[in-house]
Amino acid sequence: MWRSCEGIGLSESDTREAIAAYLVRNPGLSLVATDEAGVVVGAILGGHDGRRGYLHHLAVAPAHRGRGLGRSLVDATLGCLRRLGIQKCNIFLYADNAAGRAFWLREGWVPREDLVVVQKALR
Repeated sequence: MWRSCEGIGLSESDTREAIAAYLVRNPGLSLVATDEAGVVVGAILGGHDGRRGYLHHLAVAPAHRGRGLGRSLVDATLGCLRRLGIQKCNIFLYADNAAGRAFWLREGWVPREDLVVVQKALR
């Protein structure tokens, strides 16, 4: 489903094996939503490092948007993080993802203009 949603960037960190390892490290924090036929129509990866929570790859199939499904996935994952004692949560958003940015801002998330993400590949 992620491949069919704009604004989702997949990389070598998103192989089946890498996602499986992430799920093992962060049990109960990633969710999927299905329709009546059992087809996945929404998903979110959630995790934490013991200090901060992280949400990755929130996606809702276009035909199922505007019904609160994304908000429900986010709220459920944030609730799980709160129960684990995590007090803040971060997301990474592509700068050109206007629809995603609008969603997150509507949901009360605040951009941090004082931070820059830097990254180094460890291959």
